Amino acid sequence: MSITDAELAVAAAEAGATVLRARYGAALARVDKGAGDFTTVADLEAERAVLDVLRAARPRDEVLAEESGRTGPGDSDRVWLVDPLCGTLNYAARTMLASVNVALRIGGTTTVAACADPFADEVFWTEGSRVRVRRGGNDAQVEPSAHSRLVEVNLDPPFPNGAAFRAVRLLADPDFGARFRPRVVSTTLAVAWVAAGRRAAYLTDGHLPDSVHFASGVALCRASGCVVTGLRGEPLHTGVGGLLVAADQETHAALSELVDRQFAAGHTQT
Repeated sequence: MSITDAELAVAAAEAGATVLRARYGAALARVDKGAGDFTTVADLEAERAVLDVLRAARPRDEVLAEESGRTGPGDSDRVWLVDPLCGTLNYAARTMLASVNVALRIGGTTTVAACADPFADEVFWTEGSRVRVRRGGNDAQVEPSAHSRLVEVNLDPPFPNGAAFRAVRLLADPDFGARFRPRVVSTTLAVAWVAAGRRAAYLTDGHLPDSVHFASGVALCRASGCVVTGLRGEPLHTGVGGLLVAADQETHAALSELVDRQFAAGHTQT
């Protein structure tokens, strides 16, 4: 029996999440990847589980994965983007904040996506038109909301716009504190939370094209109707780069003003 791309993404993400739950709490040797980053056997085994599911169902598709890179026939316009463990440092430190991200890009457009939380036993997923969360085999539709006022801020490097903008400085802006409350979970699970109404917004610096970390969350946010732009409100993957995703236009506008304030000050100083 055939399986849809969306169901395949969910199945692959769940396979990776199963590995992470089984490995959680065990001693994990670290393999240094440079710049403070590392991988563990849990990352590798989770990725293998994800890829096994994808390749069994779609052997002619390409895969771009965090640990093994690009594999496949090399001539397909269908590319699966796989991050088997987003939040490796959290996971290795026995902190239950991590996700398995699986997304499908067809001809440059990513619509199908799944983001699995291995510890809450939830999978946020979309076929491109709406977002659902699966718990215990049951699906419920979710929608973005700014009601919480919680803004997720990525404080992990790299910081390509560091001379003009640093997310940590945003937290010290009194106008940020007057309206929002920051959160830092250090996993792109939080991008999915914006699509699901659990965060008002998410903000990060960085160059994100082809990012296996962010592809799933961005697709979820777009499908849910969030405002999705680069750091300075430009179309994603243009201008200075980065990501600013918000539950609604009002929240996006408020954060954009705070970001622009930093860039203006930074450029004046230089």
